[in-house]
Amino acid sequence: PELLEKLLQALALQYGNEVSYNELSGLAGIDKITVASYIRILEQNFIIFRLSPFSRNLRNELKKLRKIYFYDTGLRNALINNLNPLNLRQDVGGLWENFMIGERIKYNANRGISNNIYFWRAKQGNEIDYLEDAGGKLSAFEFKWNKTKAKKPKLFLETYPGSAFKTVSRENYREFL
Repeated sequence: PELLEKLLQALALQYGNEVSYNELSGLAGIDKITVASYIRILEQNFIIFRLSPFSRNLRNELKKLRKIYFYDTGLRNALINNLNPLNLRQDVGGLWENFMIGERIKYNANRGISNNIYFWRAKQGNEIDYLEDAGGKLSAFEFKWNKTKAKKPKLFLETYPGSAFKTVSRENYREFL
């Protein structure tokens, strides 16, 4: 239980960022195989979920690391002992991203929609928070707490013509869910 708690705390501090099992094993003091096993168990119990990187084998796309999020952001906040109001938090953007992706997964599951889901990041640093692949049609989403618009991901849209892009903010999130 103590090792699992350490792993969960490490995940809670890195949510929304790309996660290395090697780094997690060092933080939690357990081997990489155990980290992978615990993460699988946490996923099966609907505590966390992973987003894999989207790639069509282009050289400029990153493919190795995963992002890990919590289904329940309250659990994540309790693990790091930060239950402060949003106006006192430094991680509100990450909380918003985690919340929106988790709710979208639930929204799609409740409607029987089984899109493949990813994030996208290029070596140049370009990133998209969330992608849905619906039968080859890509929809890209950026989550912004304070902005209503994000800069269009030019590299992504050039690489994957015909893809849709939308910024999801507090003003328009109902369209997303």
